[in-house]
Amino acid sequence: MSNDAATAEAAGTAEAPPVPEPIPHGLGASLPPADARAKTEGTFPYAADLWAEGLLWAAVLRSPHPHARIVSIDTTHAREMPGVRAVVTHEDVPGTALHGRGRADRPVFASEVVRHHGEPLAAVAADHPDTARMAAAAVIVEYEVLDPVTDPEQAFEAEPLHPDGNLIRHIPLRHGDPEAAGEVVVEGLYRIGRQDPAPIGAEAGLAVPRPDGGVELYLASTDPHGDRDTAAACYGLTPEQVKIVVTGVPGATADREDQGFQLPLGLLALKTGCPVKLTATREESFLGHVHRHPTLLRYRHHADGEGRVVKVEAQILLDAGAYADTSAEALAAAVAFACGPYVVPNAFIEGWAVRTNNPPSGHVRGEGAMQVCAAYEAQMDKVARKLGLDPAEVRLRNVLATGDVLPTGQTVTCPAPVAELLQAVRDFPLPALPKDTPEDEWLLPGGPEGAGEPGAVRRGVGYGIGMVHMLGAEGADEVSTATVKVQGGVATVLCAAVETGQGFTTLARQIVQETLGVDEVHVAPVDTDQPPAGAGCRGRHTWVSGGAVERAAKMVRTQLLQPLAHQFGMSTELLQIADGKITSYDGVLSTTVAEALEGKELWATAQCRPHPTEPLDEAGQGDAFVGMSFCAIRAVVDVDIEIGSVRVVELAVAQDVGRVLNPAQLTARIEAGVTQGVGIALTENLRTPRGLVRHPDLTGYALPTALDAPDIRIVKLVEERDVVAPFGAKSVSAVPVVASPAAVASAVRAATGRPVNRLPIRPQAAVVTGT
Repeated sequence: MSNDAATAEAAGTAEAPPVPEPIPHGLGASLPPADARAKTEGTFPYAADLWAEGLLWAAVLRSPHPHARIVSIDTTHAREMPGVRAVVTHEDVPGTALHGRGRADRPVFASEVVRHHGEPLAAVAADHPDTARMAAAAVIVEYEVLDPVTDPEQAFEAEPLHPDGNLIRHIPLRHGDPEAAGEVVVEGLYRIGRQDPAPIGAEAGLAVPRPDGGVELYLASTDPHGDRDTAAACYGLTPEQVKIVVTGVPGATADREDQGFQLPLGLLALKTGCPVKLTATREESFLGHVHRHPTLLRYRHHADGEGRVVKVEAQILLDAGAYADTSAEALAAAVAFACGPYVVPNAFIEGWAVRTNNPPSGHVRGEGAMQVCAAYEAQMDKVARKLGLDPAEVRLRNVLATGDVLPTGQTVTCPAPVAELLQAVRDFPLPALPKDTPEDEWLLPGGPEGAGEPGAVRRGVGYGIGMVHMLGAEGADEVSTATVKVQGGVATVLCAAVETGQGFTTLARQIVQETLGVDEVHVAPVDTDQPPAGAGCRGRHTWVSGGAVERAAKMVRTQLLQPLAHQFGMSTELLQIADGKITSYDGVLSTTVAEALEGKELWATAQCRPHPTEPLDEAGQGDAFVGMSFCAIRAVVDVDIEIGSVRVVELAVAQDVGRVLNPAQLTARIEAGVTQGVGIALTENLRTPRGLVRHPDLTGYALPTALDAPDIRIVKLVEERDVVAPFGAKSVSAVPVVASPAAVASAVRAATGRPVNRLPIRPQAAVVTGT
């Protein structure tokens, strides 16, 4: 110890301990998620961890055929097995036998015909999971196998696969002059494969019968009230007799919990009078839930000599699989955004969604918009190449702005800084080229052992600009309800908005902290005893549920401030809450929030409902969307043109976000969306030859890992607030998923000169012969 230190210690003047940094709170702060520690430590209770006294285990029998007529179902052997408590088929459904998120056309159990590989036929409850699986396998089904219809183009002429026919929806969009033509015409045929949402945890749930004859379902549901109503109709019960408790959602980029898993659970619990648990295998998860729509797109772009688009003609065909689900909504997005975030004075789009015997398609992040983005951006590259212009410059000459009109006739009233986004990524410095030395071989496509000669590697730069709509569309009633209570200096938020990884619970805490100056805020668990908040998709909960929380918190704020304002003879508008203190404009009043709340219990309930929309008419026209968000991405890739391997070097991202509510959370959501898009571009393709799902596991279905993730540079976030949205914020997760596959494909085209008209990009599409 030095003499100075010894003297200071002797004098009692040692340095004071460091002051802890204040915990971030309020809007604009990077408040950490409440469940982050539990999830990272492995203590978070997922649905698969549920348990109950007297628990039975469920298993589901699924069709091995994509198309077959059911001759007979014999459950005798299964029922007689020791330990089996119940076997249910279509004959045991007491209520409505059909269900579906968009359209109720999907049977709980197939009865006469199976229409896709993996369709449920029966479910078993037993005292051990192995017994349940063996009993399900012991159900004898006699099939008359039929030829499956797996090509959506053949669905128009094929025999009806469903009583409702094969055509789910047709949208003919007509905008402008059909005789318009340009100096340059480019055409393309594009195919988008089938992607699986691949949730972190497979579907699981627990059903517990109630003394009143009802049932409680503990599920990782993203739409608890919708699922409750479907279950009640299926069970022949009133909605009040069915309760859904949301538990353990591990994250969702689609409809997280397929209803085909939920409904057998409640049937078995009601039949046995015991709690019943079902934990799906990964194979069952692949077979049961919906996937992204495989899509066939034909495009023709007309442009003038300067590269300005004159007319777009397109045909879009969505493969809905066996059932409708949300295919009508996906088609509306695909047709409406078929021209992209560009000004197109003349557009003529034909869109169809059809049934096939392929696995069902439905809501997956960016549905409809992602598929058309890959096609229209390929067309923009073709226009640039034919005219000998820079691809970014061609895009800049056509980009949409606030006040422009979509091909649907809807005026873009929200902020649309598309040019600013594109310029930001275009002008961002390019990454350095990899060095041709052994220690840097890992930089080459395919890794140290997978790449060819360094001399075969070509670098390409490409662009993708995406747009998505927020909230529901075409007249969907978007409404959410929230309650905010404050007692003892602690605030509680009650809202049935499910936390699916989008950060709603964190946002709700920040809103209350900002509005009321209360540090400790809890968000109550979600169940259907609370008023409905709707499904957790398309940024709904940031906008609608966050708006409801804000309104309720402001009502509580008024209750808190009114006595003080009355005491000092002023209005509540002259008082402000900041840093846990309440002060007046003139400084006469100054007290803490804790003192003002002492001995009080305040609460308020509020709703948020955005402005209404309308369905597209027979010409594809109408104000169908509440709002839109945009993203521009520049991709840099290295391609080995001899073997076709691709490495995404960097993705530069610029996005309009309205307002940054939580910087860390927003950054994570954008990076996750971009990485998901890389998987769509390069690896993710659920193969279904003749309707059979091949390799339904995470070995056969190649997801990008941390080693596949490129450098992601968020170069600009445009905070131009949307005046009709609460806080002015926009949803951020879906639009990077839409733009990044198109950007990667554009970069591969630039590197190889090949057309690259299919996603995911197959190696042969990136091989350049004759070099």
